[in-house]
Amino acid sequence: MEPVPFMNLSRQYESIKEEVKSAMDDVMKITAFSGGPFVQKFEESFAEWCDTKYASAVSNGTEALHMAMVAMDIKEGDEVILPANTFIATVWGPMYMKATPVFVDCDPDTWEIDVTKVEAKITSKTKAIIGVHLYGQICDMDALIAIGEKHGIPVLEDSAQAHGATYKGRKAGSLGDMACFSFYPGKNLGTFGEGGGVTTNNKTYYDRIQLVKNHASEEKYFHQELGFNCRMGGLEGAVLSIKLKHIDKWNNRRRDIAKAYQTQVTNDKVKMQAQPEYSNSVYHLFVVTVDDRAHFMNYLKENGVFSGMHYPISCHLQKACAYLGHKEGDFPNAEYLAAHCVSLPMFPELRDDELAKTIKVINAY
Repeated sequence: MEPVPFMNLSRQYESIKEEVKSAMDDVMKITAFSGGPFVQKFEESFAEWCDTKYASAVSNGTEALHMAMVAMDIKEGDEVILPANTFIATVWGPMYMKATPVFVDCDPDTWEIDVTKVEAKITSKTKAIIGVHLYGQICDMDALIAIGEKHGIPVLEDSAQAHGATYKGRKAGSLGDMACFSFYPGKNLGTFGEGGGVTTNNKTYYDRIQLVKNHASEEKYFHQELGFNCRMGGLEGAVLSIKLKHIDKWNNRRRDIAKAYQTQVTNDKVKMQAQPEYSNSVYHLFVVTVDDRAHFMNYLKENGVFSGMHYPISCHLQKACAYLGHKEGDFPNAEYLAAHCVSLPMFPELRDDELAKTIKVINAY
């Protein structure tokens, strides 16, 4: 048997290539390569799928976070609260605005932002709270929103890993004041190239993003404020519209794979992310922790199973964040996760025999 891949995007392409080729050909026929009708169609469909009024498509997930900060009018000297354990793009949003990221440790079991530690971080400078739906599981949004409402602070969802996840029956992207998505190729809903988006029910936020992402220009060559160039391309929008038709099926397959891991991995050396009843994850990643990560990953590879690592350095210890003055030990749960996390094979096209082999190898560790 061939080694079990950590991810294989070509299998998904093979399953939809005729649909995708036809959609891309439609774009090329009318040369709608930057923004345009295919992007607008995706925006409308994605907003409806997320149960929101509006969706604005942008060039990537990092720009989605940036545009959300612009829409919230985050400025230099402001503070934005966010978890220490997330991909660095969550931190770039506030930093692009010269605001200060204020980190919060994660819960030791769910690995999501520890909502019990958020309120203590609020100051007169706090202008936003970002909850990250880590690995596809929605964080405790009702608790974050209650804190935000108490202090008059908007709450943003970083939904880059949570397309289709639900929280108490409600969709990721519809819970906070805004939500940011990535459509990077490896995401649950990924395009061919780069893409991102912001969902909201707030027309003021939506209108601001629609303006500034296109050079702050409603009329060509007339610019109302500092603008940016982060439109989504037409080809990316067309691909996403095709994939949106399939994502519910793909997410259900991810849930089936996760259930197999959760019920059939019996090795007590392997700890999994706790799954609260309120959150129905879409398992963008299936992450476990082990005492000796290097040994475990090498063992998997030697036995024909490829794994990954998300994320080996907490944001507060990144060199780019050194100016904030954090040190090891400031956020111990996030640091433990960073030092011990391993991502197992997780993608909808993972075959049953590959899954069974992975589980067998893990149990024999």
